[in-house]
Amino acid sequence: IKLRKFYPSFFFSEKLLVLTVATEETDGFRRFMQSANYFNYTVKVLGMGEAWKGGDVGRSIGGGQKVKLLKKAMEDLADQEDLVVLSVDSYDLIFAGGPEEILRKFQQANHKVLFAAEGLIWPDKRLSDKYPSVRSGKRYLNSGGIIGYAPYINRIVSQWNLHDNDDDQLFYTKIYLDPLQRETLNMTLDHKCQIFQNLNGAVDEVLLKFGTGRVRVRNTAYDSLPVVVHGNGNTKMYLNYLGNYVPNAWNYEHGCSHCDDDVVDLSQLKVSYPNVLVGVFIEQPTPFLPEFFQRLLTLDYPKDKLKIFVHNNEVYHEKHIQRFWEENRNVFSSFKVVGPEENLSQGEARNMGMDLCRKDATCDYYFSIDSDVMLTNRQTVKLLIEQNRKIIGPLVTRHSKLWSNFWGALSLDGYYARSEDYVDIVQRKRVGVWNIPYMAHVYLVKGSVLRNELKERNYFVLEKLDPDMALCRNAREMTSHREKDSPSPESFHMLRPPKGVFMYITNRHDFGRLISTANYNISHYNNDLWQIFENPVDWKEKYIHQNYTRIFTENFLEQPCPDVFWFPVFSVKACDEIVEEMEHYGSWSGGKHEDKRISGGYETVPTDDIHMKQIGFDKEWLHFIREFISPVTLKVFSGYYTKGYAIMNFVVKYTPERQAYLRPHHDSSTFTINIALNNKDTDFQGGGCRFHRYNCSIESPRKGWSFMHPGRLTHLHEGLPTTNGTRYIAVSFIDP
Repeated sequence: IKLRKFYPSFFFSEKLLVLTVATEETDGFRRFMQSANYFNYTVKVLGMGEAWKGGDVGRSIGGGQKVKLLKKAMEDLADQEDLVVLSVDSYDLIFAGGPEEILRKFQQANHKVLFAAEGLIWPDKRLSDKYPSVRSGKRYLNSGGIIGYAPYINRIVSQWNLHDNDDDQLFYTKIYLDPLQRETLNMTLDHKCQIFQNLNGAVDEVLLKFGTGRVRVRNTAYDSLPVVVHGNGNTKMYLNYLGNYVPNAWNYEHGCSHCDDDVVDLSQLKVSYPNVLVGVFIEQPTPFLPEFFQRLLTLDYPKDKLKIFVHNNEVYHEKHIQRFWEENRNVFSSFKVVGPEENLSQGEARNMGMDLCRKDATCDYYFSIDSDVMLTNRQTVKLLIEQNRKIIGPLVTRHSKLWSNFWGALSLDGYYARSEDYVDIVQRKRVGVWNIPYMAHVYLVKGSVLRNELKERNYFVLEKLDPDMALCRNAREMTSHREKDSPSPESFHMLRPPKGVFMYITNRHDFGRLISTANYNISHYNNDLWQIFENPVDWKEKYIHQNYTRIFTENFLEQPCPDVFWFPVFSVKACDEIVEEMEHYGSWSGGKHEDKRISGGYETVPTDDIHMKQIGFDKEWLHFIREFISPVTLKVFSGYYTKGYAIMNFVVKYTPERQAYLRPHHDSSTFTINIALNNKDTDFQGGGCRFHRYNCSIESPRKGWSFMHPGRLTHLHEGLPTTNGTRYIAVSFIDP
């Protein structure tokens, strides 16, 4: 009757009551409760809303406040002889099994009180010799997990008469090490991790065990399936990894179980869309920046709800930003640029961007994106908001590489370590929302989190760490905030317990990619042209004709003359930039017979041209031939496998004033390509090509389209006169 009176919702047939201490609803606490609810545990939370005075238990001794709260709770349960009490931590603990399993294993232990065990002694190593020796298993007590009959738990905690910041584990250890109390209270340790798995010092013993329904943690040292998994010490990130699966977060049969829990449905919003501040960071010369801004412009999100903050650290990119701003100055709610003249470090700039949202009460989300992120998914911002996490990033990877914007694990020194599931997540063989220790490049943060959990303003600056690593460590650890009533810096015991903010990466959708900036040379006029090796996907998107792939899917090409094929290959942008590059170089040959650029120094049929080699583009051009011309060759000249090799690769300039035409000739090639780089009638009149053997002329070349024809024997041809303007073509004599 007494139990019904004071704990009516906790009176149940299983006779197991979980008691835990939590003063705040941290991400870790919510995860703990999620796992407890999955198994229908009955949980009583002690201390919620109280000031924490138990010390920084993640770094030093402390935790006495937990014993005091447990002592008070046990006073009302002390006479319930058949009630089993399970006392556990909550911020860094998850359940892997249910109450029935715990009760069964506890009864099999045949003791009145069972403490969790670990292989490391804390906090007083001098007590090691006082521990009973064990033939097999963990020898030392851990106070993060205690199970026992209520009267016996009460007899233990009723002995507490110390301070809130005294050490709880030392208190329990001294009681356990007293032979008389150990016998009287019938206490033992869970030596072989049947119930409790402490991860500190035992990460190498633990594996995930996938099965139908749910995922377990298996201890390989003792072949046990622990029910309570505790990320004590410095193993909290490993617990986060395990928590991505255990008990039912993800498995092979059903995939992600919680991805749609507590989501925000933007389509059902009765008010307008949330306000988002977009922080753009250009910290080094970055290829394809105009395309980056264009993707920003085409995000499927109301532009009047987007404010843009740009930090540009590169003078080279000022022209790109200026052009974008001039064309779109009225599109966004606001547009602020901080340039290289401000001389801000990366950390300072990122702090500034985040602080703009922190100070603006109307800023609902802060979306940080680096200029090397190519978002191909226009829904990215919406999709991230809908996941309703405090900090979440979209998975982006380098094309055909395992390089991505997150780490699945950290080494002991805080740098990259590969988690077991990293490759599967990057390759999207495991799809879900993943709690991870480090992310960079692109992520969304709730504005309310910036104004509360992350309210300090220097998160990106930490000694010896780059800005992103500093942010992630500060978010993970979250131990630096002092309580309002802390009287002085010396009041160490007033520090809050670790309550890090969880960071997530989602690969539920294909969001985009990371481009490489490592070898970006900005000494040319149009530098992106040289990115065909480093960033082939972006190069293709920018420079290859939109209908190129239709050549192979729809036979999208023409044959205007026998064995002369005509097909799209270059985009308008590619044509323009190649012409600009040549004119910027400016040293046209003049169409003279004497030509030191070629073997022998004499050209029989000269053109007014510039060779690709002269502008340092020969390797890139040959790669273009192999990647985009060779497949067409195989299609139209069936059975011929080109080497894709060419010595003569050049751009020809035809003008009435310098060289208007080219007399009949054969090319020094097995086959030739001839790509039109500008528009007939708009840029020039006349021009074209006539093939003598077939008396066939092509007089209307299309910009970006290429002719392909045999070079020797059958296809004697001439360049028809350009009568007005300037005509440009790109030519290669392939397989000479």
